[in-house]
Amino acid sequence: MMNPRNRRHWLWGACLAILTPWAMAQSDAPLRLLVGFAPGGGVDSVARLMVPKLSALLKQNIIVDNRAGAGGNIATEALYKAAGDDNTFMLGTIGSLAVNQHLITMSFNPSTELEMIGMAVTFSNILVVPASSPINSFAEYLRMAKEPNTALAFGSSGIGSAGHLAGEMLKSVAKLNYQHVPYRGGAPAMADLLAGVLPSIFSTPSDALTYVQAKKLRALATTGATRHESLPDVPTVAESGFADFEALNWYAFAAPPKAKPEQVKRLNAAINEVLKDPAILAQLNKMGMKAAPGTPEQLAQYARRESDKWGGVIRQANIRASVR
Repeated sequence: MMNPRNRRHWLWGACLAILTPWAMAQSDAPLRLLVGFAPGGGVDSVARLMVPKLSALLKQNIIVDNRAGAGGNIATEALYKAAGDDNTFMLGTIGSLAVNQHLITMSFNPSTELEMIGMAVTFSNILVVPASSPINSFAEYLRMAKEPNTALAFGSSGIGSAGHLAGEMLKSVAKLNYQHVPYRGGAPAMADLLAGVLPSIFSTPSDALTYVQAKKLRALATTGATRHESLPDVPTVAESGFADFEALNWYAFAAPPKAKPEQVKRLNAAINEVLKDPAILAQLNKMGMKAAPGTPEQLAQYARRESDKWGGVIRQANIRASVR
């Protein structure tokens, strides 16, 4: 029979395991975090911001493995092929987890065949024009974009990017006549916008906010359901006459097929704890991003809804192209 002292120690250990599920099922092997984009980009920056605290909580080293290319698909394919490997997971994007399967032929559907761990961050797109543009408001932008032979166009970081899809959805709901100009990445698109070559762009906050604050660009609207915290005076598309309009960017963690449920739960608990850290939240805020902790089930449902939503936009706009 267990003596009282040992029983107390056992109960204390059991309580700790319940309170800190990320500490369970530790392994000496390092974890591999796949990132489908090059070092220094938005996804990579979020991954490397979170990894030190995540590693400390899990008591495992985490190696960031950048598998850049094909709009994140190289990393997504690597994750899919790592089926059953509990030491591999990925920080993916709306593109790699919910959109790319509608743009190109893939051997699997990421939104339904990967094991979702949890959301990391969300952020809206920002519709911006050069400060020298004669367009001063979103209403003026819409009027010009509706003209039969309008010269207005919008750029994005590439075909099938979140900015491209936001622009196409606005074109559909507002019955606009503007055209899309795809670029190979956000940097060249932003360079042409600043030079006055490109009339407008749906940009990420991390790319646009510095220029908006320096008055080199003018923000006309944001694509989230609520106004962006850094741009409280800029209206959303939704409040401008398109009540159901929402086009969010998001990054989320996923595991390979056949990942053990206890490992998914362990990673989710640690990720959610990191996303509560004040220092992490402050850095994300500087990047224009909002932490969005949640459960694996919530992410799985959301990814499927996003896939259905953007698949419809892609079919309606007849977008067929290789991803970036």
